[in-house]
Amino acid sequence: MRRKQKKFKIKKETNVCESINHQEEKQESLSNNLTENESKFRLIYNNCMDVVFRTFSIGGKRALLIYIEGLTNIEEVEKSVLSPLAKVQEEENRNIFSIIQERITVPNIKKIGNYGDCIDEISSGNPVLLVDMIEKGIALSLSKWEKRSIEEPTAEVVVRGPREGFVETLQVNTSLIRRKIRSPLLKLEMMEIGRYSKTKIAIMYIEDLIDQSLLEEVRNRLSRIRIDGILESGMIEEFINDHPYSPFPQVLTTERPDVLTASLLEGRLALLIDGTPVTIIVPTTLFSLLQSGEDYYETFPIGSAIRWLRYFFLLISLLLPSLYVAVITYHQEMVPNTLLISMAASREQIPFPALVEALIMEITFEALREAGLRLPKQVGSAVSIVGAIVIGEAAVNAGIVSAPMVIVVAVTGIASFTIPRYPTAIAFRILRFPIILLAGTLGLLGIMLGIILIIVHLSTLRSFGVPYLSPIAPAKFSEMKDVLWRAPWWKLDTRPHLTGEYNKFRQSPRQMPDPNKGGET
Repeated sequence: MRRKQKKFKIKKETNVCESINHQEEKQESLSNNLTENESKFRLIYNNCMDVVFRTFSIGGKRALLIYIEGLTNIEEVEKSVLSPLAKVQEEENRNIFSIIQERITVPNIKKIGNYGDCIDEISSGNPVLLVDMIEKGIALSLSKWEKRSIEEPTAEVVVRGPREGFVETLQVNTSLIRRKIRSPLLKLEMMEIGRYSKTKIAIMYIEDLIDQSLLEEVRNRLSRIRIDGILESGMIEEFINDHPYSPFPQVLTTERPDVLTASLLEGRLALLIDGTPVTIIVPTTLFSLLQSGEDYYETFPIGSAIRWLRYFFLLISLLLPSLYVAVITYHQEMVPNTLLISMAASREQIPFPALVEALIMEITFEALREAGLRLPKQVGSAVSIVGAIVIGEAAVNAGIVSAPMVIVVAVTGIASFTIPRYPTAIAFRILRFPIILLAGTLGLLGIMLGIILIIVHLSTLRSFGVPYLSPIAPAKFSEMKDVLWRAPWWKLDTRPHLTGEYNKFRQSPRQMPDPNKGGET
């Protein structure tokens, strides 16, 4: 057994040395000998059957084109590269790069000098052209891969507003933002994270609105990430959070270009990750996570009413089961006699206390909700709804739970769907269970204790230096007009103060319409 472990250790150390040598080899400069370059690339792409090595001649000089099938536009390679270069005559003794730039019709051409850059370009779908007796390679922007069409995000549906959503292709996502913000002050910085995946991440911001300290902090946090691969924005989120053990999301995630555009115009910063439609916006606050696009697309009385309704049902989703458990267990005097008698009659045959009854129903409801998400789309909603009705009715008839508890859990579940952000809704759903336990052991005192602990926790949270409860705590009365209610657009003339210096005004003041002048200001 010891000998086997020793052999495995030696093999592991050998693999590490080979990996280090491979990384050093990729940084090696290209040779002017095409045969040597070709042999090294064939060694690097050993057992890669989708990598194509296409040899041909340019004016009597041997050339090699390397690309990956499925990532490269093969038709354009033949039309814009191979056919024009094959017609170059041998008597043309000019610089080979000048000939290539004149003959081929590729939008973007870049010179590269080492193996690592060549591999990065090939992996991105851009063919690399190598010519004998030339120490530089030429990367051709001819990438092409399958992409999903633009459609409305299913997780952020609105009644009034744009219907387009982000897709998994980074270039498409950045173009959607460029179409909404047509200013050269919209900046885009690119980074690569992932030792093997080399995932491209775009840092997007508006230059004269962003706080430079925030921008520098985001760069530092991203540059510290060392990982094999990035598959989704949630992996980036965990690396850059201020408080990683908190259940509350500390970044705003969205699939809607209009939401990201509005955040950029407020002086925030966005991270767009290649391979996922979910983008990250920093910094954020709790109240930003509870806002929806319809709050701003509808008129301000309707937007404010929807926001108040959302806040009310947020409290219902968090506290209703625990209030029921506390009242039934410890505070029966708070219930009217007629209702108390009815509730007592419904609970007469129930073998469990209210606390156990609530936990059973809440766990069952969460299981049905999760099953509805995982089932095929055509049957998921039907199965979850029918399952809830059948299981609830059967549990009441079997005497396992009471009818009032089924009503309480159903209302709580419906209330949780009014929270617009899925990660925020999950946080409150998780906190519902410890508050139920506190209510079952300490009654209303336990509920108050749980609320105090949540508020204290929220008060300690920061999102890239911004207080999580801002502008309520610390209080900024000038920004309250877009928190508890939504003021008219002509009164929203200042941006929220996030960090450091900021561009205060986002529109001209005193634009309220005058009804006596037919809407003129």
